[in-house]
Amino acid sequence: MKIESLRRLRGPNVYLSRPAIVAGVRLEELAGRETSDVTGFAERLLRALPGLADHHCAAGAPGGFVSRLRGGTYFGHVTEHVCLELSQLIGRDVSFGRTVSAGEPGLYHLIIECPVDEPAESEVPGDLLAVAVDLVTEIVAGVSYSSVALAAAGAGVPQMQHGSAARLALLAATAEREATGPSTRAIIAAARRRGIPVERCADLSLVRLGWGNRRRLAWAAMSDRTSGVGIDIAGDKEITRRLLIDAGVPVPAGGVARSAAEAARLFATLGAPVVVKPRQGRQGDRVTLSVTTGAETAYAFAAAGQDVVIERQLGGRDYRVLVVNGEIVAAAERIAAHVVGDGHSTVAELADRTNTDPRRGAGHSRVLTRITVDDASMRVLERQGCSLGDIPATGETVWLRETTNLSTGGTSHDVTDRVHPDVARLCLRVAALVGLDIAGIDLRLPGIAEPLPPVADGQEVASGVIEVNAVPGLRMHLAPVRGRSRDVGDAIVRAMFPAGSDGRIPTAAVTGTNGKTTVARLTAHLLGDTGMRVGLTTTDGVSIDGRTIFRADATGPLSAQMVLGDPGVQAAVLETARGGLLRRGLGYDWSDVGVITNITADHLGQDGLDTIEDLAHAKALVAERVRDGGTLVLNADDPWVRSLVDRPRVRADRKRLVWFGLDPREPVVVEHLAKGATAYLMHDGWLVQATGARRTPLLRVADLPGAYGGAAPHAAANALAAVAASRALGAGQESVASRLADFDPPVANPGRATLLRIGDVSIFVDYAHNPAALAATLRTLHRLWGVERCVAAVTLPGDRRDDLLAACAQIVADGVGRAVLYDDEDPRGRQPGEVSALVEREMRARRPKLLALRADGYRDAITEALRLAGPGDVVLVLYESLAPVLALLAELGAVRGSDVPVPSAMALPATKAPGAATSPARELAPGVLLG
Repeated sequence: MKIESLRRLRGPNVYLSRPAIVAGVRLEELAGRETSDVTGFAERLLRALPGLADHHCAAGAPGGFVSRLRGGTYFGHVTEHVCLELSQLIGRDVSFGRTVSAGEPGLYHLIIECPVDEPAESEVPGDLLAVAVDLVTEIVAGVSYSSVALAAAGAGVPQMQHGSAARLALLAATAEREATGPSTRAIIAAARRRGIPVERCADLSLVRLGWGNRRRLAWAAMSDRTSGVGIDIAGDKEITRRLLIDAGVPVPAGGVARSAAEAARLFATLGAPVVVKPRQGRQGDRVTLSVTTGAETAYAFAAAGQDVVIERQLGGRDYRVLVVNGEIVAAAERIAAHVVGDGHSTVAELADRTNTDPRRGAGHSRVLTRITVDDASMRVLERQGCSLGDIPATGETVWLRETTNLSTGGTSHDVTDRVHPDVARLCLRVAALVGLDIAGIDLRLPGIAEPLPPVADGQEVASGVIEVNAVPGLRMHLAPVRGRSRDVGDAIVRAMFPAGSDGRIPTAAVTGTNGKTTVARLTAHLLGDTGMRVGLTTTDGVSIDGRTIFRADATGPLSAQMVLGDPGVQAAVLETARGGLLRRGLGYDWSDVGVITNITADHLGQDGLDTIEDLAHAKALVAERVRDGGTLVLNADDPWVRSLVDRPRVRADRKRLVWFGLDPREPVVVEHLAKGATAYLMHDGWLVQATGARRTPLLRVADLPGAYGGAAPHAAANALAAVAASRALGAGQESVASRLADFDPPVANPGRATLLRIGDVSIFVDYAHNPAALAATLRTLHRLWGVERCVAAVTLPGDRRDDLLAACAQIVADGVGRAVLYDDEDPRGRQPGEVSALVEREMRARRPKLLALRADGYRDAITEALRLAGPGDVVLVLYESLAPVLALLAELGAVRGSDVPVPSAMALPATKAPGAATSPARELAPGVLLG
């Protein structure tokens, strides 16, 4: 087998609502063969991976996959399940997989779920699939493996040759390193329970919670409101000490030492025992407790980095209290790393056994850290008169550390419910003094349930605060070895998003075959009077509040995240195109509004789309991801769009359905309005809002910018879709009516039906590049100029299927009197000149006497088309890239067009809506639907 392609779907996609990879796998010599054709394959595979016996597969119950395996199934399907099982074994908790034909014999697409917060750049999914392919191939060849433990990952994996076991161990380590740590994971989980969108930054602990101006940032247990001054204070143990002493907080006596002599003097002054710690250390690193001699002081001073704090060691027990936003949310007693004897195992063996606990991992990746036996451990053992080879008695505790940090192998007991009010008040006061919204207060106390004596001047402190921690670890509260777990992640999220806020901003997603860029731009324009700063993504780039910040085809998930992650954005309108949707998934989880303009033949033959039904399935994702209670805006005139409401995952019954269309007699509209619902329609020459029997005129079609007096009805459909979306996002009715009239297409929607003029020749610049769009554009030109007055400079994208290019060519042949053909600069996989040759051949077959010339590039094509045009003619310019075309036309003297011929083949709209006053926002008299 061979992996031919691999792409990562980062968000909700056509397969599932979570991230996944889609791999193209060619079966090669295994094509057409089934597992039942290979003697002993099923038994060898199950011996290597016994966990496969629990896979459900299509049966929906454990054992389903084994039944398929023994009955006979294709090897792509087997590889999918093997990859899922290996994922589980290395700690990636995923369960969804699917194998589908890629449209040619022996080639399959394997869709395999990825952990939701795994970095998009991670190579683990692809490398894991490669291991799965190798394993299946080797077992087919007759190699037999037995299941063994992978110590590095703490999980069972197959014993494999040729370094496969080492590859899997490396992937396990990489997956664990890339995964979020327990603190970050707790915050993410709490946010998702609240419905707050979460986006992780690469493989860091930095996460963005919420969108736009409601977004917040968290880095482990630090928020974007955490004081930088507070962090610096807490990071300097001496400054913290002095600040708290000045405030009357009980802290141990001590001071700073920057030389061995200073350390010796401090030790002599304080008296044993003392604690020696780095002035700016963390997590118990290089901290030495129970220092009782001058020699030990010198050693600890050097180990701590020679800029140290030396303090009198307080007696009692070690506690950590977590303060979040002025509230005590958790408290734990911390217990240093230790083992408990069983009467027959050595200390070393007991430590190794303790480390097999699956909760323990390297560093902070798991809720507990593995115990490391090092020089510090040996000194602690020596003080107890013990060694690694000793066998402690049953129940005897042997300490391996004096510091109680979880990062050095310690554990915790929850004591939240026992915190005395005096201790609680002290901790809240300390957090406020240091200036931290989230703080971990370390204390040494006889007991956390006991009252605290007041600090007396000149009296030695026997218990009190020993440290203040910014960005405190949450592990001890999430998974104490004794007592209940505390949902400290939720406490942090509640502080960041008070009053139940979900951190979302109004968001609309717009998709369809044609018109989506126009609808997105117009929707953003119509929201202008709401006072919200709108972020917009389109095929031309990303804009914030009307200013372009990024130029590109910005219709994929990364562009959506660019808008949603901008703290200046208060509402988002996201054009969502097929390419990004299929190749990367959505850039959001749920939208408030989903708009589908139409579904017609385009891009077939790409990304697994072979039919319009396939295209409809892909576009339906935008409808499926409208939140419950959100608004779904659909084109009533399009049969494929109408069919979406019958899809189970669309769940139209849980959304507000709004139809728009040009035909008010369409049955779904009539039925919809009969229920008292709302639609946006064209009626008697007006754009109207229809609710039940009520009709409210918005704007005459003749006055709609870009509709050319009604000659371009598709412009009216786009406007109706945008009105529906903007109204659902909060735009007022009167505001929408006035802003519709103010929309300036050449400026706000360039390259879409843009009219220019050079002398007596009109130029119509448009991006029509599929049969439906070309037909709509040419119908508009025919209404205004007639067929024989139409000249066209035509280019079509090379990544379209031949039959779609032929259909486009036939439409152009029927729709123009003269044509000049040229090729895109990017042939998109075709040979230079191939597309224009195909188009020319189809046009001549359709109209043998049609004047159709070929040119080299857009400059020659446009120049030649203008030469062929006479006074009063119109030149349709289709383009690959708009900017150079507009620059050329400006160079040739083109100016903005204004007057257009009166449409001759259609009735002009009425100058006043029937029954309406002059104000466009006045309602028509209630009545039945007109048509």
